[in-house]
Amino acid sequence: MKELNDIILPEGLGFTDEHVWLRLEGEEALVGISDFAQDQLGEIAFVDLPAEGAHFGAGDEFGTVESLKSVNPLYMPVAGTVLAANEELEATPTLVNISPYEKGWMLRIKLDSAADAAALADSAAYKTLLQKN
Repeated sequence: MKELNDIILPEGLGFTDEHVWLRLEGEEALVGISDFAQDQLGEIAFVDLPAEGAHFGAGDEFGTVESLKSVNPLYMPVAGTVLAANEELEATPTLVNISPYEKGWMLRIKLDSAADAAALADSAAYKTLLQKN
């Protein structure tokens, strides 16, 4: 496992306590799991994601990520509607390990309110959370 200082935490993302990130792109956003989460899980074997059009509230379970170690729920960082799931993860779930913030994104969503993203932790606050745990 990586040392905390080796965990990648890009600027411009919002993070949840459940290690899910969100990148705003206008009224839409990409959602995935953090480098810390993928590192803790180990090699990702399967990702179960919802269909286009599904709506979730903030904190709702939207899918699962299965590693060789465990199966873990994924929680929506903000309320929104699924526009697309990353279909590349079906064939190559390890993209989450290789590129958690770029190729390993999980969902593209339309936010109910872009203002909800402001409640998420920035990279510095998320790093502080990781240091406490």
